Amino acid sequence: MERSNPKLWQAELVPHRPLSRRGQAIIVGLASGVSLAIGLVFYLAGAWPVVGFLGLDVALLWWALRYNQTGQQSERISITPHELIVERRERGRSGTETRLIRQWVRIVLEEDADRNLVGPLYLVSKELRVEIGRFLGAAERRDLARLGVEEAGDEAMAGEDRGGAGRHLRACSKALFRLP
Repeated sequence: MERSNPKLWQAELVPHRPLSRRGQAIIVGLASGVSLAIGLVFYLAGAWPVVGFLGLDVALLWWALRYNQTGQQSERISITPHELIVERRERGRSGTETRLIRQWVRIVLEEDADRNLVGPLYLVSKELRVEIGRFLGAAERRDLARLGVEEAGDEAMAGEDRGGAGRHLRACSKALFRLP
């Protein structure tokens, strides 16, 4: 497999970060104000050691919000003329790269239509199965799978299993993810 393949399509998947830096500052400021008011009551009552623990709570809240904001978890999916490449990066670990032969790749989204549950999303190539979008919500995983299935057209729908509790979406990789 060539390492110098030009990329036809590339996407980077990252977890949703619900708070901006400004939002974090507001939350920590509100927590500080509440802790200050409660700490003042305890200090005036003679229980001054409680103030230190309230300050520790605010410091731990600030650290947790910062840790979440600087998370370095991501997945990059690249499609070249001959390969589909999945690069995964997680905080504190070295990145992993999985290369799949494009002609053999299909998308499998495990769903239970009866209970309205969406399971993991896989790229499957022969006996190799690579889960993508672990941190995506159910609707986002479904949208990502449908993007590949819609582009694959009738071939993908022929591979769909409509029976039983599970439903699998399969797509040939020839038209995977809106390629020219």
